[in-house]
Amino acid sequence: MTAWERLKLIILEKSYEKRKVVLSSGQESDFYFDGKQTTLDAEGAYLTGKLFFEAIKDIEDIKGVGGLTLGADPIATATSVVSYLEGKPIPAFIIRKEPKGHGTGAWMEGRRNLRPGSRVIILEDVVTSGGSSLKAISRAEEEGMQVLGVVTLVDREEGGRENIEKKGYWLKSIFTKTNILS
Repeated sequence: MTAWERLKLIILEKSYEKRKVVLSSGQESDFYFDGKQTTLDAEGAYLTGKLFFEAIKDIEDIKGVGGLTLGADPIATATSVVSYLEGKPIPAFIIRKEPKGHGTGAWMEGRRNLRPGSRVIILEDVVTSGGSSLKAISRAEEEGMQVLGVVTLVDREEGGRENIEKKGYWLKSIFTKTNILS
């Protein structure tokens, strides 16, 4: 069994639910992917990091991977750890939803590992409309980063890719709703 096939099974077991939900985009859906249930599992985290690293390892001069807390946190950490194990270390960063309420008031953690102008990739657990990805892109760029694109664990295939691409970025998905549910 490949890493992709095994991770698909873990996603189906731990992250997929057939039920009515309201998504962070405000849309209603009859199914839900809770990516954190997979990315916080030991095997799921390792396989996620491995597949995300595979998706970006040939992109030139990547200096960081990260995204909005909380969904991106375990993915960025796993990808960073795998990148180190593969001999091409890429630091992780975390973008807060609100600035830190004390100390530096920082929006972004892991800043000391990144210089202004660093080429970074935004990571996501699930993309629906692309709103969270675009918010992460905007915040990273305000922090002086050069965002190349987005990698997501699951693309729900509900307009996120198109919305991200309209803004001039690319989206790579490890899984789509179609290949998870087929």
